[in-house]
Amino acid sequence: MTLGMGILFAAVVAAGYLLAPVMLVWGWIRYLRRIDKPEHPFFLAFIGFLLSTASAFLAIAAVAYAIMHGFAYYDPLLLRVFRWGGLLSLGGLVLGSTGIARPNPLKWQAPLAGIGMLAFWIISAAGE
Repeated sequence: MTLGMGILFAAVVAAGYLLAPVMLVWGWIRYLRRIDKPEHPFFLAFIGFLLSTASAFLAIAAVAYAIMHGFAYYDPLLLRVFRWGGLLSLGGLVLGSTGIARPNPLKWQAPLAGIGMLAFWIISAAGE
């Protein structure tokens, strides 16, 4: 493995396992603190953030299922989980990016959470 590939791998792992949880927790804290102060509409960014959160809950549920029941090699259920997790996080990234141009509580948290969850699903699928 070359140095460039190692750096890329480290960046994807950091995004999947560090960036995603930090952005999700930080984003929910910022959103809940400003929920009573509607300043600017940020509906699509919030929907994107919800999709990234749903992707994270799917990851937690898949890990819990794997601990209790286990997945076979190339299990069709696991492949569906990878597909849905990737689609949810990609939707979170696209819709979360709509809020970057406007000031809102989830300006950077929504797209970065989508990027982090997408990196998580890529790493998980590559590990299969």
